Amino acid sequence: MKIHIETEAASLTATLEDTDAARDFASLLPLTLTLEDHAATEKIAYLPRKLSTAGAPRGTAPRAGDIAYYAPWGNLALFHEDFEFSPGLVTLGRLDGGAEALRRAGPLPATFERIET
Repeated sequence: MKIHIETEAASLTATLEDTDAARDFASLLPLTLTLEDHAATEKIAYLPRKLSTAGAPRGTAPRAGDIAYYAPWGNLALFHEDFEFSPGLVTLGRLDGGAEALRRAGPLPATFERIET
């Protein structure tokens, strides 16, 4: 499934994985969140509810461009830098390009929508 992410910095597209967690995230869309800086590697925002992580691996080592869900905190994470293996991190999908736009410091309002095909 394709999604569109609109921010002040860029208009991005992403491809979600065919997993329970990604489908659960897609069920929340459209969604407007304020992405905040975290650990100089990602932008994060808290979702309105926790996502299903049924069948998800115990963690992942994200790469720049990955969209993930951090189950322990219930937050969405968009990575603009590679990071180490993180237990509880579930990959939802991947930006089709443009991760460098997320490096902009400070809060970044973003709207997430499904792209109907």
